[in-house]
Order: sequence, then structure tokens, then C-alpha cells
Amino acid sequence: MKLIATLLFVLAGFYAEAQSKTTQVLDEKYDGLSLFFYRNTLRMLNQKDDPAFDELIKDIEKMRFMMINKADSKFTDSDYKKLLEGYKGEAYEEMMSGRADGRSFTVYLRESNGNVKGTVILAKDNESIMVLDILGKIAMNKVPEFFSAIDNSTDIGTKIKDFMSDGDKKKEKEIQGKPNNDN
Repeated sequence: MKLIATLLFVLAGFYAEAQSKTTQVLDEKYDGLSLFFYRNTLRMLNQKDDPAFDELIKDIEKMRFMMINKADSKFTDSDYKKLLEGYKGEAYEEMMSGRADGRSFTVYLRESNGNVKGTVILAKDNESIMVLDILGKIAMNKVPEFFSAIDNSTDIGTKIKDFMSDGDKKKEKEIQGKPNNDN
């Protein structure tokens, strides 16, 4: 019986580290693109067999990628500030912020005993919010490169572009006065 209780405790701890509660709430509140990746799935993104990409993902166990179209979801600057506060409330510390490729990036880390256990990377531009909720870590100076690799992946890039173009199609229908029956 103790073995089962211990196993359940360990599994619950692993699940709790897998994704932040703030990311879960974000996914429940806003419609958007939400994809899950494990290390093997991330390796499949490396379609050019780039050793630098393999090095980039070597410390990632699991990752969730979310993308929310700000206009379609009515996601405001106030919502973004609440999102940042949510991560801070979960003991994530802001490690870096900056701009690259027309996006603002903010990187949060959660550490335990000096080891990085979780990484959350937020990227926003005029149209969307992107969240990478990672069990593990990536090198801070490689964050823009990582987003670029995701954008340029044939499979994921296509899903992202389809997601964004669906929002554009909805806007076109609304402008033309046609009802949107896609939902």
C-alpha cells in the first residue's frame, strides 16, 4: 500500500511540473491553437538533421505550445499583465525579456534546488500571443532561434499559418456581412 501511495505521489508531482496552472487556465479561457510535444516529437521537427537544433532541445522533456489570436479572443494588454502575474505567482522568476523578429519575448524559469525544472516563454506581437510551457530548459540566448524553428517547421508552421488564416477568413466574412458558420 505504501508503494502505491508513493507512486501516486511521484506521478502527481511529475504531472504538476509538466505544465503550469496559469497555462492551463489560459487554454481553458481562450480559444486558440494548443499543441503538445515530447522529446521524440521535438526531434521530428528537426527535418534538416541540424545538430544545433538537437542541442537546443536536449533538456526538454515535455512542451506545450499555445497560440492565441488576440483580436479573435479579445485578449487585451490587461489580460497579458494578468498572465505574467499568474506565472510569478507560481514561483516562476523572470529571467529575460527582449525583442526579436517583431515579437516581444519574456522568459520565466522555475527552479528547485538550483536546477531548472520549468521554463515558460511568452512571445507577443500585434496579432497573437504564443506560450511555450516547457518541462525542462533551453538556453536563454536560443529562445528566438527556437521560435523560428517552430515557425519554419513544415508541420507546425502549416498549423500555425492555418490557424492565423482562419482568423483572417473570419474577419473577411464579418467585413462582408456574411455570418460566420465555421464554429
